[in-house]
Amino acid sequence: MPVNFIYTAWLIFQAIVAVIILFPIFSYVVYKIIRQKPANSESHPKGEGDYAILITAYKDATNITFVVKSLLSLHYTNYIIYIIADNCPSFKDNFLDERVVLLQPEEVLQNQLKSHFYAISHFKRNHNRLTIIDSDNLVDPAFLTNIDKLFDSGYSAVQGVRKAKNLNTAYACLDAANEIYYFFFNRKILFNIGSSSMLSGSGMAFTVALYKECLEHVQDSGAGFDKILQKEIISKGYRIAFAEAAVVYDEKTAHRDQLVKQRARWNNTWFRYFSFGLQLMWQGIVQLNSNRFVFGFIIIRPPLFLLLGLSVMLLFANIFININIAIAWVIVLLGFTTGFFIALAKSDTDKRIYQALVHIPTFVFLQVLSLFKARKANQFSVATMHAHSEESNNS
Repeated sequence: MPVNFIYTAWLIFQAIVAVIILFPIFSYVVYKIIRQKPANSESHPKGEGDYAILITAYKDATNITFVVKSLLSLHYTNYIIYIIADNCPSFKDNFLDERVVLLQPEEVLQNQLKSHFYAISHFKRNHNRLTIIDSDNLVDPAFLTNIDKLFDSGYSAVQGVRKAKNLNTAYACLDAANEIYYFFFNRKILFNIGSSSMLSGSGMAFTVALYKECLEHVQDSGAGFDKILQKEIISKGYRIAFAEAAVVYDEKTAHRDQLVKQRARWNNTWFRYFSFGLQLMWQGIVQLNSNRFVFGFIIIRPPLFLLLGLSVMLLFANIFININIAIAWVIVLLGFTTGFFIALAKSDTDKRIYQALVHIPTFVFLQVLSLFKARKANQFSVATMHAHSEESNNS
């Protein structure tokens, strides 16, 4: 009996892992059947968007000038750019445009969330919307125009697209491939099957009222404010919309050390906020709310390299336990691979990204290495330095 129980538990565990790894391809099939996103049931007063654009910099403000230049070229007029230069004493206000406001906190904040609320407390006027742009991003001129369309449709939270600004190394290309996979399945597909887009940390916009409601009383240190924010938004009954035409160009990790630090930070936030997924799934079950259940399920999915590593280990273990299940795992991994290439094929992927796929083993190894740094990730979570600067999109 105990042996049967253990074997049954073993089979159930494998089934759960298989469902998790195959969910993207399942969701894609649903997407192809539905073909359009369900009608939005949210309602809030519509009107012209008056945007506060928040740019946070900690220690390093090297790229701010290029970011601001990009933002001042937006095909939109009703906005003010707020630069929160935290612990950047040498950075000077050389901007002549009245739409640019430089804020330099007297005390070191060392926290994105605190920087955002510092900016909110120093707004020059009563903005009704805000958008968050990283200090290494460039924006498409139509970014706010396309974000605005989703607000006009009744949404209070919108995530745009982050495309690679640099593809100068194999690491940058693989980082871009990783972003494309998540963009396609966790944002575009997820939103279009009736759930919500995951937040990306930048290239996202909210009504100021919702942002304050979700985060005003949060006391959090380190990375992951976007994880708290998305959980609060979904818990309050909202959907996060996905604006496929609202593009920001994001700096990809071009070097080994960058990659390890970045992934350590991401691993840290996944472990810290894993319980959010369980909470949302439970809410979804109790309230019969598919948005909360599906979104919670996505949150609990482990980082891709952990999921793939576990799947490969289960495959090899079953070679000695049950060869039929081992064959099933080969099929599961083929299904994942198919989904991965569907994401690349449907996203107008640069050929350099395809060429870089041969370096995936090294890429995965570095992410495994990052696990050993995850516990101390907050020590460098706010100051990941980039070697790239003013170059625009190369893809």
